[in-house]
Amino acid sequence: MEDSLLLHFPAIAKKIIDTPPVWPVQEKNVGLKVMTNFIPIFPLSLVIYPDEELNLHIFEPRYKQLIAECAEAKKPFGIPSLIRNEFRKYGTLMEVTGIEKRYDNGEMDIHTKGVRVFKVLEVIHQVPEKLYSGAIVHYPHNHEQGNPVLMQGIIDGVRELHKLMQVSRDFKKSDGELVSYDVAHATGLSLEEEYEMLCLFQERQRQEYLKRHLKKILPMMVEIDRLKKRIKLNGHFQSPGR
Repeated sequence: MEDSLLLHFPAIAKKIIDTPPVWPVQEKNVGLKVMTNFIPIFPLSLVIYPDEELNLHIFEPRYKQLIAECAEAKKPFGIPSLIRNEFRKYGTLMEVTGIEKRYDNGEMDIHTKGVRVFKVLEVIHQVPEKLYSGAIVHYPHNHEQGNPVLMQGIIDGVRELHKLMQVSRDFKKSDGELVSYDVAHATGLSLEEEYEMLCLFQERQRQEYLKRHLKKILPMMVEIDRLKKRIKLNGHFQSPGR
């Protein structure tokens, strides 16, 4: 796979392959207080990253109550990930940034945005006088310093992937502002892989995760593209040697 990547995308490969891997390191005391608190939760079968925008249509009674209270009090709520219908312990704290529409039956179209990643310590299934559940959570420290050269290689790899797939994606940020969270959904990760990346708390580890994924998937996409072209040529006039 690595040889194929070098052959077809030498500039991208130089940035991705030549960058040394980053291994997990022991978290040191950085003098930060880890906050623990209660939040209402809204489990969903997706992965949301910090700073990601998410639009939702709210129709279940318990979540209509949750969103109405959070929007009025300007308080956050949590989206823990459900993977194969299994509740996972990590999720993302969300803020309601706007209510697009309120329906007569109480349903809502809302805009939300990811704030930070949390870890569930305990689920509170029955909250007094509430229809929704909640959780006691804490917020692991997130190291945001990445490798700019590796990040640019990842961005170039994503663009090449999109070119092969004939899709386009506007990241709404300049290349220098993009981080791993901004591009992860655009790399073709599975839901399980997106969750695995959510559980990484160093930007360089997240970059390394995307680097490995692109090294694997880009050569595969090249071969698929070649196969498609060969299939299209079947039965047509061809020019040998051209």
